[in-house]
Amino acid sequence: MTSIEQWWRAGEQSELLSGSGAERHIFIRRFHSSRPPMTLLHGFPSSSHDYAKVADELAERYSLLLPDFLGFGASDKPPGHDYSLIEQADLVQELWEVEGIESTTLVAHDYAVSVAQELLARRAEGTLDTDLHAIYFLNGGLYPGVHRPQPVQTALLDPVRGPLISAAMTEELFVPGLEPTFAPGYDYVCDAVEIWRSMERDDGYRNMHLLIHYMTDRQANRERWVTALERTDVPLSFIWGMLDPVSGAHMAERIRERLPNAPFTELPDVGHWPTLEAPERVAAAILAE
Repeated sequence: MTSIEQWWRAGEQSELLSGSGAERHIFIRRFHSSRPPMTLLHGFPSSSHDYAKVADELAERYSLLLPDFLGFGASDKPPGHDYSLIEQADLVQELWEVEGIESTTLVAHDYAVSVAQELLARRAEGTLDTDLHAIYFLNGGLYPGVHRPQPVQTALLDPVRGPLISAAMTEELFVPGLEPTFAPGYDYVCDAVEIWRSMERDDGYRNMHLLIHYMTDRQANRERWVTALERTDVPLSFIWGMLDPVSGAHMAERIRERLPNAPFTELPDVGHWPTLEAPERVAAAILAE
């Protein structure tokens, strides 16, 4: 797999305006071609590099656009910032405008599923200029009440403990802390180290207690985002690691109950990270549609 340093060297910074009008430098990895656009959005606490194992295969059919969200990877990581999923959706929308993308297929994992839901809500309201051709969702908290955060995620939300945990984070703590989110028996260490590199860059780990507020964003926007998901006319597909302790089989059950007609690819031996743990099957599921 392409290392994260190689991934960064092959990308570039794009200057975008957030919803507040602030200029932000957002890292973009592109796979240019004349093929239809596909935008791939990553999760917490990682980066666009999560898609490195599937990018080449997907690029045979799509022109890929892979940004790092604000606060992640090689994008700006302003300290003390009030990070929000709404702002991340603003930046994605601005990116599409700058790139001149009129329609795109969207792939969203983890944190990004909520950004995708916000974009669906804007589309329903008529405030999204870019059309969404289709969305592929990978493990994430589409239904906040079903999401089961890891203990460290809950601790990061605490106003006292959260900043202390962020400040004290090291690779030695971070890497084994991700082990429960991978399927048992999967050799997760190399992937987890790359995720740490993405968070360590520019001391981004010091913002983890700020970035984790996506969980409260989900609760605050629960009705808006669930409604957008369930009422959209955009074709939705799901590719799901069933061993994920955060949003695995229990989330899959809710999705199938509420969206019974949506294509659902079950990955029975995969945890929270389908593109890392089973890239061939993820790419095949996307390209089969």
